[in-house]
Amino acid sequence: MNIPSGKKAYFLSDQHFGAPTPTLSYPREQKFVKLLDEIKKDAAVIFLLGDLFDFWFEYETVIPKGFTRILGKLAEISDSGIPVHFFVGNHDLWMNDYFEKELQIPVYHSSRVFNLNEKVFFIAHGDGLGPGDKGYKRMKKVFTNPFCKSLFKWLHPDIGVKLAQYLSVKNKLISGDADVKFLGEENEWLVQYAKRKLETKHYDYFVFGHRHLPMEIKVGENATYYNLGDWISYFTYGEFDGNQMNIKKYEG
Repeated sequence: MNIPSGKKAYFLSDQHFGAPTPTLSYPREQKFVKLLDEIKKDAAVIFLLGDLFDFWFEYETVIPKGFTRILGKLAEISDSGIPVHFFVGNHDLWMNDYFEKELQIPVYHSSRVFNLNEKVFFIAHGDGLGPGDKGYKRMKKVFTNPFCKSLFKWLHPDIGVKLAQYLSVKNKLISGDADVKFLGEENEWLVQYAKRKLETKHYDYFVFGHRHLPMEIKVGENATYYNLGDWISYFTYGEFDGNQMNIKKYEG
């Protein structure tokens, strides 16, 4: 993919819209829509790296209530010809084809590699990657199991969505202090994961979300790991201008 002069690739992650309540989430949603309005002017491509919603589950004919402005703005951007790519996170694992059919936004359930101006980007949400976190990895297998998902679909949406929203807000990924502290390179699982990937193939940039902490760490002679932070405390995002990748803070 070519990023023309004057255009940029944008990377955003971990908005967790809907948490802790729709009312408290609303100002963050407004701020996010404002950012999308600004970046669409020079965006060549937009990557959403998961946990856009604090909970998302697609029944056969029902999706969670709310997020009209977010979905409408993404539809507008996609319709204008700007490609948007969505990587599911651990809070919106249960996406199926709604984004693809309604918004023409491809949805990825695993990592992908993109070449932007001859720079190789390894992109993923980041959950379940790297060493450790075995408890979550086991839990993820349950959450993504087709039989378990079909059982959840038997719950009426008014029950299933409210229950899942309650449990999601209680999840430490949005409320735990440990998730927003730098653990040191040797303990940052995604840093270790990036270094292992470099043993077999070169990547210029590793771009992840999930950790809720903005980070830029050299993982090789010509390779850098970026974590995008979040849209809860930091309001940060990634920007690639065709030559250089940077983490930016949106002041609004």
